[in-house]
Amino acid sequence: MTMNPVMEQLLAKYPDLQGCSEAVEQAFETIRASYRQGGKLLVCGNGGSAADSEHIVGELMKGFMYRRPIPEEKRQKLLDLFPDNGGYLADHLQGALPAISLVSHPALSAAFINDVAADMVYAQQVYGYGKPGDVVLGLSTSGNSKNVVHALQVARAMGLRTIGLTGRGGGKMNELCDVIVRVPYESTPDIQERHLPIYHALCVMLEQEFFPLPE
Repeated sequence: MTMNPVMEQLLAKYPDLQGCSEAVEQAFETIRASYRQGGKLLVCGNGGSAADSEHIVGELMKGFMYRRPIPEEKRQKLLDLFPDNGGYLADHLQGALPAISLVSHPALSAAFINDVAADMVYAQQVYGYGKPGDVVLGLSTSGNSKNVVHALQVARAMGLRTIGLTGRGGGKMNELCDVIVRVPYESTPDIQERHLPIYHALCVMLEQEFFPLPE
């Protein structure tokens, strides 16, 4: 089986991730299948992994490596409905892969942390947003972050697919993730430094899959 060129580039630059390559490709296949069926991606983590959650969503919801013009029929609809500025709207919209960072809702999070339980704030959002066929991507360097673990448990109960990005051991995420990417490090900075090129590779492959450049 031919390896995706993006994966080849990833492994050439980070040969220490060779043992993760199969899991990364499985993660790509899982997210791709969800998007093909009209699903979405829910992402969560803490600290640096919370920032990574935001980063991932930013790459998926707009053009990453290149612009993603909207389809001609949608452009024409905007032009027909809004002759004065439909062209502007069409020119400044881009194709999006639906993704939600569960760390991005401070009012909801603060209320839920105060009123209910801090370690259930991501699980509550999975319960509210999630539909069968969606994917939850949890980032935890230990694999044991309680709020991420609870989110993955709720996802499994609701029929969502689950992906974990973690460190060498994998922790509790090992038993909760359909796909788990364990980078071969134990130190949090080392793990997070490898998570970034992995999720960049995933985002590039997804962009190329759903928004191919014209021949």
